[in-house]
Amino acid sequence: MTARSEARRRAGAGRRPGAAARLVVRTLSEGCVTVGTLIVLFVVYVLFWTGVRADSAMDGEIGKLKDRWSTAPAAPASPDGAAGQVGGPAQQPRYENGTSFAVMYIPRFGADWSKPVLEGTGTGVLKKGLGHYDRTARLGETGNFAVAGHRRTYGDPFKDFPELRPGDAVVLTDGTTWFTYRIDRPPYTTLPTDTGVIDPVPRKSGYNGPGRYLTLTTCEPEWGHSHRLIAWAHLDSTQPVERGRPSALTG
Repeated sequence: MTARSEARRRAGAGRRPGAAARLVVRTLSEGCVTVGTLIVLFVVYVLFWTGVRADSAMDGEIGKLKDRWSTAPAAPASPDGAAGQVGGPAQQPRYENGTSFAVMYIPRFGADWSKPVLEGTGTGVLKKGLGHYDRTARLGETGNFAVAGHRRTYGDPFKDFPELRPGDAVVLTDGTTWFTYRIDRPPYTTLPTDTGVIDPVPRKSGYNGPGRYLTLTTCEPEWGHSHRLIAWAHLDSTQPVERGRPSALTG
């Protein structure tokens, strides 16, 4: 082997580790780009696509409710929340799990804010609207009508929950009656294990006896679920839908 050939061989051997290092760096870089792209796509899915699907599902539920009410309206509620009958109120059947039965409006969250309320609080239910805790009172009844909703994702229905203030209206309709509740205190933070917040007379609410109450619950912090935010309200007024929208929505 000539001296020149030996020099070329040694030079090539010296270059090989550098080429291998560059290959490793390039592979790692491509891997990082791939992982970053997947993270971005996941964030887009969580922030955007779940919201698009949830908004469509909620609009669909409200549309179904309006169609149902236009063809077969529910029996009007009496002042204590049960269907009015001669001889006193009757015990009402439970709502059907997974089925929408009311629409909620919270003017504090915007003039166009309206969400369907469905029976149950399972994952599938909360993708389509707000969920009614099945062990709590029916809408307008004596007791505690308790409702849960996502703070973020799936349409962000309760994104602005911390903005609720005493006196704010929460209005619901079941197709025959408007129910206007009024918030009694700023949102309260507690743990998920504190189930007493949805008792008939919710603990730590400040209520001293039976009444017609509303409890709203959502996650805290905004992008977590270690705690819960709670808002309590009392039934302030009712009116038949034939009389038009209540002043809480028109004023």
